[in-house]
This record gives sequence, structure tokens and C-alpha cells, in this order.
Amino acid sequence: MKEHNKLTTASGKPYAENEDSQSVGPRGPLLLQDFILHEKMAHFNRERIPERVVHAKGSAAFGTFTVTHDITKYTKAKIFSHIGKETKLLLRFSTVGGERGSADTERDPRGFALKFYTEDGNWDLVGNNTPVFFIKDPKKFGDFIHTQKRDPYTNLKSPTMMWDFWSLNPESLHQVAILMSDRGTPYGYRHMHGFGSHTFSFINKDNERFYVKFHMLTKQGIKNFTDAEAAEMKSKDMDFAQRDLVENIDKGNFPRWDMKIQVMTEAESRTYHINPFDLTKVWPHADYPLIDVGVIELNKNPENYFQDVEQAAFAPAHVVDGIGYSPDKMLQGRLLSYPDAHRYRLGANYEQIPVNRCPFATNNYQRDGQMRIDGNGGSAPNYFPNSFDNIVVDQSYKEPAWALESNVAGWYDRNAEGENDHYTQPGNLFRLLEPEQQKNLISNVVGAMSGIEGPKRMEIINRQLCHWFRADPRLGMGIAQGLGVEVDPDMMK
Repeated sequence: MKEHNKLTTASGKPYAENEDSQSVGPRGPLLLQDFILHEKMAHFNRERIPERVVHAKGSAAFGTFTVTHDITKYTKAKIFSHIGKETKLLLRFSTVGGERGSADTERDPRGFALKFYTEDGNWDLVGNNTPVFFIKDPKKFGDFIHTQKRDPYTNLKSPTMMWDFWSLNPESLHQVAILMSDRGTPYGYRHMHGFGSHTFSFINKDNERFYVKFHMLTKQGIKNFTDAEAAEMKSKDMDFAQRDLVENIDKGNFPRWDMKIQVMTEAESRTYHINPFDLTKVWPHADYPLIDVGVIELNKNPENYFQDVEQAAFAPAHVVDGIGYSPDKMLQGRLLSYPDAHRYRLGANYEQIPVNRCPFATNNYQRDGQMRIDGNGGSAPNYFPNSFDNIVVDQSYKEPAWALESNVAGWYDRNAEGENDHYTQPGNLFRLLEPEQQKNLISNVVGAMSGIEGPKRMEIINRQLCHWFRADPRLGMGIAQGLGVEVDPDMMK
């Protein structure tokens, strides 16, 4: 006869009454001493940790990264040490602006966050399905996200807030153009690209630094919903992307992406005509072609969503030897804000949660704090340096010094002369689209801007129209006509 497991409390005490609370008689009040009731209710009340402020709704799977090409001349990172090298990973996809219960097909950027479990520590490559972003300075981030959330008066999403902010920040135009294109409503997560977006650095065995951008290109082929199809799927299946990912992996139809990089030398970064650290710009492939690196495959669904997805914590600050940061201002801001968000959401010891824990080794002097579950260092010293343990500082991991362009600290205008071309790349993007895709972009913008309301409606519309016209006159005219705004064609000559 098969032996059954006993039902127990969280402390391990077996108990029998799991459905009926203790009461004074069958119809009398409950007794305070029914600890099982307290434990069950107290746990239930705390089952929802704070949702992520952004990227709240997500899906994830485990898999592998396999090196297919040699890039060791650029980096000494062990993950890239030889062709055939395989590293386990977790990849989380997400929408950005919606809450956990929002629809998977909303017009929204998509998060694309990778956690590589390497022998030199965990490397988190935390990006999106777009190579650029809406802003170029982190001080604007909170304000921008507020416009994507709910109006403090109506508690509704507000096109007026969105377009007011975008029209006042023309640096957003490139990302907005991508968002309003067919790429703004991807067909699930398997059929979209991923990008590290930021500029990072590689350091090789000779301590030479290169700047690098990461591209993860879907091997399933790009596939998008039209605006109408996305709305239809929202009414049919709010969780389409989650369902599509889980079911395909369960069936053995493992999704894959090719990892490629763009590489720029330090010398080139000082003279290139585009600021290589501006998150609103791409590096043209004609100047910096894609270099093959390896293949990402997702082949295992999480056994428990909360354990492995909701508790997963990704931070761009988590890099490994051979991979470093850059002067990218948005990246610099994220180095602080992401770990800080995790400490708030999950606690000071969030990196001890199994899905976040480095599977190889961690040696440090961090002690105490909420949810310390690993022995807390035992009786070993909790200070450095000391005369008792065998933890040493390995100088071979020391990064080369930064050669900074200035020793003057100040508040520099990110959109000063020479940094204020917000229109060439969005215009190039529009001109690269097929005629049908151009039509869809115009239609999507018209639909979105039609929601602008209030006494400043025409002011906001006209301000944003100026940006569209500067990007491409045909784009601007198409949107103006769709909104019923009369524009003198002679102004375009």
C-alpha cells in the first residue's frame, strides 16, 4: 500500500481539521485558539507580493545558450569561452505598462529579460523587443511611466497624458514610431526579436575595451497582429502569449533565437557621428554589421509560476567578468533602480531565492535581513578583512580604468545641439516599411491620437504633428488627414 504524506502546518505539525473552523457548538462563534485558521488566512493574505511597477505581466521559460561562433577576441567572459559552450538560462517576456491582469496583446513594448547562470556569477541581460527607448535620461523615467499608467483623477488609461508627454519630448519619436507600427502588437513572444538595447562593454584577455549591442533574432520568423486582430484576440484570450509559449514548449516545439552583436572600438565611440550611448538611437548595420555569437533555446516550462517567474529578479547591474557597463545614461540609472526595486518587492535577500541564486558559488559578508534562509554565514566572520576565513580578492577580475572625456561634473542638456536629431532615424524607419506597413503605422497613430481629450487637445495634436512631419512629410500628412487637421501642402515644399 502506498504511503501517504501527512497534512501539516508550516512548522511541520500534522493536523486533521483543514475544512472546519473550531467553534462553540455547531452554530456558535469561532474560537481564537484555532491556529490552523489563523495560519491559513494569514498566508492567504500575503500570497501576493507587490507586482512590478512596470513589466508586471510576464511569461518565462528555462533553456540554454550555446556558443556557435568565436568572439573571444572581444571578451574574456567565460560564457563565450569556446564554440559549443552551453549555459543554462531563464528568459522572461512581459508587457510593460499594464497590470498583471492586463491583456497580452496590448499595444505596448515587450520586455525581453535573460538570466544566464554562468560559473562567474549570474549575468542578466535585461532588454526589450525594441532596440531603442522613449527617453535618454533616467531622471525622466518615473514621469514617463506615470503617463503609461492610470490618470490620478479618472483611474483610467489616458491617451492625453501619453501624447502630451511624447509631444513635449521629441526624443521619444523613434520608439513611438516602432510602438505604433505592426511591431507594437507582436504575435505572442515566440515571433519577436529581443534586444539588450543599451550599449554595454566587452573586455578581452588583454584588458582592451569594446562597446557592444546585443540582438536576439527570432528563428520562428517575425509575426505581428494588426491593430484589429490584437483587439479581437484581447476579447477572446487575455493570456494568448502565455498560453502560446507554455503549449509550444510542452509540445516540444522549442522556440529559438540567434544571438548577434554589434561591436564598436573605444576610439570609434569618440568620433562616431551618432552618440553611441544614446538609447533613443540605433547603430546602423551598414557601419556596424551583426556578428554571430550563439543560439538561445527555451525547452522547459517553470514547474511553478510564482516560484520561478513572479519571484525572478533581473538587474542590468548583474554582469560578469568580461562584460561591463558603458556611459549610457539610462543604463547608469538602471544599475541603481533595478536592484532597489527588487529589495522593495522581494526583500534584501532576493538573490537567495532559488531562481535568482547563482548555482556555483557566492562568498561575501552580507548578513541578516528578511528571509535569510541559507545559514547566514554560520559562525564565520561577518567583516572584511579578517584573519580567519579563506576568502581572497582575485585581482585578475579587476576591470581596466575608464578614460573619461571630462573632469567637470554638471547637469548637461541631453538634447543640446548635436544631440537633438530626433527625426532622422524615425523617418528612416518609416521609409523602410512596406506600403501596407506604412498605412498601418499611420492608422495606428491616428487611432491612438484620436483619444486625446480636454482643453489642450489641439495644442498637443499640433505639437506632435510637427514631430511626425519632421520625421517624414508623407507620414505627417497621412496622420494629419486621418485626424482631420488641415495642413497647407505648400508648407511641405
